[in-house]
Amino acid sequence: QLQLVESGGGLVQPGGSLRLSCAASGFTLDYYAVGWFRQAPGKEREGVSCISSSRGSTNYADSVKGRFTIFRDNAKNTVYLQMNSLKPEDTAVYYCAAVLSSSCRPPFDSWGRGTQVTVSS
Repeated sequence: QLQLVESGGGLVQPGGSLRLSCAASGFTLDYYAVGWFRQAPGKEREGVSCISSSRGSTNYADSVKGRFTIFRDNAKNTVYLQMNSLKPEDTAVYYCAAVLSSSCRPPFDSWGRGTQVTVSS
């Protein structure tokens, strides 16, 4: 059974950092592109970042460029999202998702259940 589990969310003050993890079980992430998405209350889900399976190419939403970094550790079957300089508007439930593709091409067909990130003083 393919499963993705997110972890690392929590409460952090503005300007702080968090590292989210997306661990896969039941399959290897080596051949999957993996994306991070988020959904804030009352808002639609939006794409945050994605990393390809092949060359590890990455892309980011404009709102997080220069602050967030996505990277993967295939030996640990895990993809990470390092979030720095967090802002209150980054508050959301963060989801990871995977697609069996060398590049970040939707639709993503395997999703985790999400982890809450709250940025507040």
